[in-house]
Amino acid sequence: MDLLFKGACLIRCTDPPSVGVADFRVMNGRITEIGEDLAAKQSTVLPMNGRWIFPGFVQSHIHLCQTLFRGMAEDRALLEWLGERIWPLEAAHDFESAYLSARLGIAELLLGGTTAFLDMGTLNHTNGLFIASEEAGVRATIGRALMDRPNPAGLHASHEKNLAGACEEADRWHGIGRLRYAFSPRFVPSCSEELLKNTLAEARKRDALIHTHASENTSEIALVREMTGYDNIEYFDSIGMLGSDVALAHCIHLSPSEMTLLGSSGTRVLHCPSSNMKLASGIAPLPELLRAGAHVSMGADGAPCNNRLDAFSEMRKAGLLQSLRLGPGHLSAATILEMMTIRGAEALGIADDVGSLEVGKAADFVVVDANHPSLIGTADPVQQLVYAAGPENVESVYIAGQRKVHKGTLENWGPALDYELLRTAAKKVQERASL
Repeated sequence: MDLLFKGACLIRCTDPPSVGVADFRVMNGRITEIGEDLAAKQSTVLPMNGRWIFPGFVQSHIHLCQTLFRGMAEDRALLEWLGERIWPLEAAHDFESAYLSARLGIAELLLGGTTAFLDMGTLNHTNGLFIASEEAGVRATIGRALMDRPNPAGLHASHEKNLAGACEEADRWHGIGRLRYAFSPRFVPSCSEELLKNTLAEARKRDALIHTHASENTSEIALVREMTGYDNIEYFDSIGMLGSDVALAHCIHLSPSEMTLLGSSGTRVLHCPSSNMKLASGIAPLPELLRAGAHVSMGADGAPCNNRLDAFSEMRKAGLLQSLRLGPGHLSAATILEMMTIRGAEALGIADDVGSLEVGKAADFVVVDANHPSLIGTADPVQQLVYAAGPENVESVYIAGQRKVHKGTLENWGPALDYELLRTAAKKVQERASL
């Protein structure tokens, strides 16, 4: 397919940043040309009339398996939220409900402009998440949530069984099409040191990511200290589990030495502002992390702790929280947009292919019609994207040059969503969990 997008305002998310009106050509799923007054040649010409085009969002922390649980785990802090609601619900999944939960989550992500994500599943039915992602054509990095310490929900298994299942899934899916595997120990309180060390070895053997949670909640941190004698980041450092192949969700409560470790090691920090607010976990110190050299990207986390999978909402809250905490101007809109695009791609290890609009990269991008009451004005489009735009402004979404969303409708990804089937599946999971 040969497409020429004429007269768009391109928000390229490059270094240095580039925003301006230009044409760009897409051939065989890649951006082949960017410039002024490009010749039509054999292209299908699509007049943009000043529409904004920017790279597809790359969310670096999602839980697709939890989408069906939206609204089922309210008014709890992290450890109670997990123990009283999330783990029983995840344990109640069967293959069909996990698959449907993923389809529902992916639909919401696509409609809001997200084209790639890093996802942590649950202990079982990870293949269902991969199948749903493959059908949708998204760029998905997924792994089962490894847990070998017992919990009342029964959502655990021996470290040998955990790891055998993860390795089998990785060998089936890692590097297949747009799919990649991430070895995903849930967090320190649910994993033995043996499981963490062996998981690390298996992931690095396969050049796969390691994805976990860290320093999200003060009670969690106290529990980690009791179990290991360390704070989270120091503990990971002691077992060799830091580096650019390690992605740590949240990282809210950190000592200065831990921030230094994150910066010097290149470890990926995954910021989830709405989830941190919903669970009353705290506000991550983003400017301080950035000054320490830490790599920060963003994700919405799961539907039961957000309750949206909306990249626009996460960007807006990321900025507002730092203004509330430190005063205006400590985190620029350009930096926030980078966290949701190119920095997310770097965290997933796919920045050579996506995350910015550049010749040679895959044509993953979002089209926004700026003729909307919420976007009219003279402000910089980057400021508008971060603080004023929402999924309602998304006109089209493309992955590898193929249109996946147009005017609120999903395209090119299999059968339409059956909303009654989804509601029934959610009800059955809740009933099986006895909640």
